[in-house]
Amino acid sequence: MQQLKLAVAGAQILFVAFGAMVLVPLLTGLNPAMALLGAGIGTLLFQLVTKQKVPVFLGSSFAFIAPIIYAVGEWGLPSTMFGLFAAGFMYFVFAALIKWRGLAAVNRLLPPVVIGPVIMVIGLSVAVVASQMAMGQAGGKQAVDYAQSLLLSGFTFAVTVVVAVFGSKMMKLVPILIGVGAGYIAALLMGLVDTAPIAAAPWFAVPHFETPQINWQAALFMLPVAIAPAIEHIGGVMAIGKVTGKDYAKDPGLDKTLAGDGLGVCVAGLIGGPPVTTYGEVTGAVMITKNGNPKIMTWAAVFAICMAFFGKFNAFLASIPLPVMGGIMILLFGTIASLGLKTLIDAKVDLMQPKNLVIVSSVLTTGVGGMIIKLGSVSFAGVGLCAVLAIILNWILPDEKPVETLPGREI
Repeated sequence: MQQLKLAVAGAQILFVAFGAMVLVPLLTGLNPAMALLGAGIGTLLFQLVTKQKVPVFLGSSFAFIAPIIYAVGEWGLPSTMFGLFAAGFMYFVFAALIKWRGLAAVNRLLPPVVIGPVIMVIGLSVAVVASQMAMGQAGGKQAVDYAQSLLLSGFTFAVTVVVAVFGSKMMKLVPILIGVGAGYIAALLMGLVDTAPIAAAPWFAVPHFETPQINWQAALFMLPVAIAPAIEHIGGVMAIGKVTGKDYAKDPGLDKTLAGDGLGVCVAGLIGGPPVTTYGEVTGAVMITKNGNPKIMTWAAVFAICMAFFGKFNAFLASIPLPVMGGIMILLFGTIASLGLKTLIDAKVDLMQPKNLVIVSSVLTTGVGGMIIKLGSVSFAGVGLCAVLAIILNWILPDEKPVETLPGREI
């Protein structure tokens, strides 16, 4: 009976994480089955490394959406998978740094003025893609009727916003799932869904495993991208610790949790799925249900692995129309950018200081503008370029000492 309760709670956790988890592969062209498989295996590996002490579920990371889209177009999917595999090693670097020098060393290397604008770029760099999908465009061509696309994407967007703002506590955990569901039903009524592939798909199907191809350019491109989700991981572990009342930074330790997450990222890259990260939705579910037993996450991981082999379900995911995903993306990518802005606000970063203004301005311009720096056969672009630029500027530019003003005078 106890295991049955844990299993039901695990299924609920998977439901909460599901919408965001499969959204990443649907937006990037990866296999949703591999996202489920990668999340399940990644979570089990995380629990193995942390000795099943932390109630965390690892799902598809939104931070890698824009880099994956760029890398697939530049080097192809096999090389991109190698890059994602390599990105996992950044977690091990942070784990070793924390083990050696403590969390303060990471905070000095990556203060809010560095992390904030990089997160903003993650959301804004693919804003054009979101708008194109909402208008029914793919590859510069009109794939779905323009008027129907606007109607469908607008409806999906509206439902998601209403649920996120006015829904119950439980509904607010799954606004993406509800939005996609409502958009899909509307698309069915509009005759925009082809159900033939779903009917033809087998019930059981072994997902296609992508074989990575060694490409050091893709690896160098992806390594800095992992900085933002690695920092996000630390915040996620701190957050779940506040919910359960336990200090996971001490036991099992942030070095262990980072290593577990990094291992999950490496495995996801090897099999052809998106990188994984801690999920805030799951933390919210734990807070509402008051159930922080890590074994729940084990059940959620097992269910995710089982669903990866459910052929008809993956065919259903592939049938979701472009405008439905576009409506979700408009909200999603803006939300990511807003989180970056919140990072700056929470840390009270003073943009009147020349150093801070230079870092934020240059990162936003190069990131959103799509700047590429080529050094021989190696190129840097996107989030990776922005992260490196922000770190270097923060390192070489001096901090400005506060100016004391005389009474009655303004400077």
